[in-house]
Amino acid sequence: MNPVDYDYLCEFLLKSSGLSLGANKEYLLEARLIPLAQSWSLGGVEELVSVLQLGGDARLAFAVTEAMTTNETSFFRDKNPFDEMRNILIPSLLSSQDSQKKLRIWCAACSTGQEPYSILMLLKESFPELANWDVQIVATDLSQEALDKANAGIYSQFEVQRGLPIQLLMSYFEQVEQGWKIKIEMSRAISWRPVNLLDDLSHFGKFDIIFCRNVLIYFDQDKKLEIMERLSRQMHQDSFLLLGAAETALGLSDRFRRFTECSSAVYVPTSRVPAT
Repeated sequence: MNPVDYDYLCEFLLKSSGLSLGANKEYLLEARLIPLAQSWSLGGVEELVSVLQLGGDARLAFAVTEAMTTNETSFFRDKNPFDEMRNILIPSLLSSQDSQKKLRIWCAACSTGQEPYSILMLLKESFPELANWDVQIVATDLSQEALDKANAGIYSQFEVQRGLPIQLLMSYFEQVEQGWKIKIEMSRAISWRPVNLLDDLSHFGKFDIIFCRNVLIYFDQDKKLEIMERLSRQMHQDSFLLLGAAETALGLSDRFRRFTECSSAVYVPTSRVPAT
């Protein structure tokens, strides 16, 4: 890939999605965009860039953005945040939200759905008392293709073997020709919505837990701060924000502090009264 095309694509992705590639990511662009170019009967990345520069094909522009913003995921990814959600975060919310009996969880950048399904299985397995609560799980992603796969809930044998315990597979999935399909009531329990984290989020209301894991690493410093400010406005004083292991809110936004009862990257609003 020539440097001019690389610079153009970096600028295009920054404007269309906020994605900041930085230097020396030619290999990533080629791995994602060469197959896309072939599927559009284009000769390669160079011809794809030429079509984008003409500005007349919004569908191709959208496809390029989708191809570059579909991220790696798996069931119960990293495990520890889910253990701490079970042992610390949900018990805390059961207490603070007991009068309202309402629990709202947002999975930002949910990709192909393994994270929200993992959360839903955890709640069903460990907290039967939530059957009497209003539990809402909202899963969002920039990629409509990823959301369609998530909503369909069909995963290959390889995908279900990555982090999903066999007992949960047998309880919540059924075998189909393509692999395994999550039971329809599980998919319907989650609200799937296309959302760009750089858009106005005020209509979403507030959440008790926000998963925004392994997302900030793709943005530059200004966009990270903008996203953190937006997320903070969607949280109650008693809410929790979960970031990826390689991400931090410290030194980025004064709206958050580390929740020291957890060893994983869990943050709370600075206005939250520390436990005594």
